[in-house]
Amino acid sequence: MKVLKFGGTSVGSSKNINKVIDILDDYSKSSKVICVVSAVGGITDKLLLAGKQAQNKDKEYLETFNIIRDIHFSIVNELNPNGNKAIVNYVEDKLEALKSLLEGIFLINELSPKTSDKLVSFGEALSSFIIAETMKVRGLSTKRKNSRKLVITNSNFTKAEVDFEVTNTNITEYFETAEEQITILPGFISSSASGEQTTLGRGGSDFTAAIVAAALKVEQLEIWTDVSGMFTTNPKLVKQAYPIKTISYQEAMELSHFGAKVLYPPTVQPVLDLEIPIHIKNTMEPEDMGTIVSKNANGSASPVKGISNISNIALLTLQGSGMVGIPGFSKRLFETLSNEKINVILITQASSEHSICLGIEKKDVEIAKTAIDITFENEIALHKIDPLIVETDLAIVALVGDNMKNHQGISGKMFSALGKNNVNVRAIAQGASEKNISIVIEESDVKKALNTLHEAFFETITKQLNVFITGVGNVGERLVEQIKQQKKYLKENLKINLRVAGLSNSRKMLFDDGGIDLKNWKEQLANGEEASLFGFFEKAKSMNLRNSIFVDVTANADVADLYEKYLRESIAVVACNKIACSSDFEKYKDLKRLSLKYNAPFLFETNVGAGLPIIDTLGNLMASGDKVNSIQAVLSGSLNFVFNNFNDTNKFYDVVKQAGAEGYTEPDPRIDLSGVDVARKILILARESGVEMNLEDIDNQSFLSPAGLKSGSVDEFYDTLIADEDHYQSLYASAKANNCQLKYVAKFDNGKASVGLQEIPEGHPFYNLEGSDNIVMFYTERYPKQPMIIKGAGAGADVTASGLFADIIRLAND
Repeated sequence: MKVLKFGGTSVGSSKNINKVIDILDDYSKSSKVICVVSAVGGITDKLLLAGKQAQNKDKEYLETFNIIRDIHFSIVNELNPNGNKAIVNYVEDKLEALKSLLEGIFLINELSPKTSDKLVSFGEALSSFIIAETMKVRGLSTKRKNSRKLVITNSNFTKAEVDFEVTNTNITEYFETAEEQITILPGFISSSASGEQTTLGRGGSDFTAAIVAAALKVEQLEIWTDVSGMFTTNPKLVKQAYPIKTISYQEAMELSHFGAKVLYPPTVQPVLDLEIPIHIKNTMEPEDMGTIVSKNANGSASPVKGISNISNIALLTLQGSGMVGIPGFSKRLFETLSNEKINVILITQASSEHSICLGIEKKDVEIAKTAIDITFENEIALHKIDPLIVETDLAIVALVGDNMKNHQGISGKMFSALGKNNVNVRAIAQGASEKNISIVIEESDVKKALNTLHEAFFETITKQLNVFITGVGNVGERLVEQIKQQKKYLKENLKINLRVAGLSNSRKMLFDDGGIDLKNWKEQLANGEEASLFGFFEKAKSMNLRNSIFVDVTANADVADLYEKYLRESIAVVACNKIACSSDFEKYKDLKRLSLKYNAPFLFETNVGAGLPIIDTLGNLMASGDKVNSIQAVLSGSLNFVFNNFNDTNKFYDVVKQAGAEGYTEPDPRIDLSGVDVARKILILARESGVEMNLEDIDNQSFLSPAGLKSGSVDEFYDTLIADEDHYQSLYASAKANNCQLKYVAKFDNGKASVGLQEIPEGHPFYNLEGSDNIVMFYTERYPKQPMIIKGAGAGADVTASGLFADIIRLAND
């Protein structure tokens, strides 16, 4: 004999009821089946609402009744299109009785617990009859047995206590003689010894099924619902969540207590006592394996079986020096809450006895505060304890697993993962059994916390990065295309799931917390919302995704000013924008400090040398204890391109125009040709070497003509290039006469820095520097004579984008 229970969603529509009937038909071919059914999904809540409306003299109860009526008749008509009179007449009679009961509540303006039990029992009575009679019409050997005749309780209405001795006898005697292959039982409903209607309280249908399964000592109880078992965490919040194959009773109850709604712990006690396994199955996907809950459930390599959460939590903190060493405070506190029938979900107490922290449901806050203030009124008045501290908009997240106690470092891994993602833990509770580690966090952080922990404990081979890119012009576009091209490779070979969650240009911005489809990102962005630098930050912040990275592909000072805000939200910053790192030294240091404080990496490799590993190499030298003595470098790919292509047969103006057309200079070429860009780069290297320096400390020896330096616009600047051609030809002629090459060189030596155009003689490492290449020579204590040299392409959209990409990938290993 098999016992199956189907929940409200499983019988919530004619389509789902047909699935239930198919499952029962299949099972009945090999064994007798007992099927316990809940009310149609949502009906119990609607019955309670109608009762409350009637009690409050609100005539809207009639509208609620009509909704209940329409739902049931819609199901009846769809299941029995030929209009079976027996079903229609029964449903009509039951609904008329329900309407009369509601009218009585309305007239006397009262809804007692006893009447409430009569009211809510209509749900299971209707669903069980409709299902049983439909199965009969289809020729299945079926009978509906009223559970009130089997499950006997006391008279504690709305949450009656079962008389198991009588109930077990009733059940065994009835099913010893039951001839039908399928017996349908309405769950939840019962009767007192005196014959009055009672109900079994929350999770009552599960309880009915467990009572029957235990009484008959069946091999297994099956709970059918709308999900394929108990998941590693909430699949609505974590897409990577998956069903747990096997789990112990204790693990299942812990997960259920902390928010996993598939199973309600008190209801399974009868089968737990007899060690009868529970198989949780999916009505919509009956072929899925589901989850088996049993006494010993191994088979998982991870010590953590699941992660659960409860929302709408409030934290109450009672503290004060007058509590230390004084017995009775805890007793009075818990008695006060017990008297108000307030359930305490979490408890934590400081070892100093100076404070007690409790987690309760948010809805109970006002009652709890009033009651506690009254209880401890005298102590508060005497300043022995502080007034009760109440914090709301919180949630509980719990790690659960029987084997956690045998593994070191679970707590450390948990808090490290959360800390890296700026999830603040308000309270911690861990039992001595170490089967559960519970934390209280902000409600707004729940999704990120669950995803972070799930990744840490169940997806250790793959790390998800969520990237927000501002500036998808030339370089930014190449970066997005590189990400699109390499996405599959990163996931398969480096175990990095890289998603672009936000994009912005100067006009539009686009977001998708599931990752933007990069196949047509340009079209999506064109139809996005109006762009705003602060709005982009606010959206990235509100999406609250784990492992978030902000990528700045602009040269905008306003964007750089927002780095501080991103870092404070533990959002990593990757930038090719040099403004932040070359601004005031204190601001640069503050960004570094914030990066460490909020565990948010701040990477800017492309600030110097595009995709060349210059800053990374310098950082490794410093970290290993080396000391920089001097730096000599050609750091502008733009200027190197210009002077490598300029000679006495072409015009300086034409070469600069060519550099701009090929993407080597900024749209405003003065940024490159004035030397400011190179000055910023050598400044950044000096700072990364440990020297305090600002931009004005650098000696900038400009090669531009006086008119070029004074130009007020880009067009005016280009005009000066034409007018002052002789000035630039003289620079070339001098270098040629000395058998030298013109290179714009940056130097840092003995705490001082300079930039300027120099004539480089043949044989010097800079002499044969081609195209837009950069070169840096580090003279250090370990490299005093033969410098550490880094050389390669130092400009261009592709190499700059690849440098940004490398920084993003580097973050996956942090």
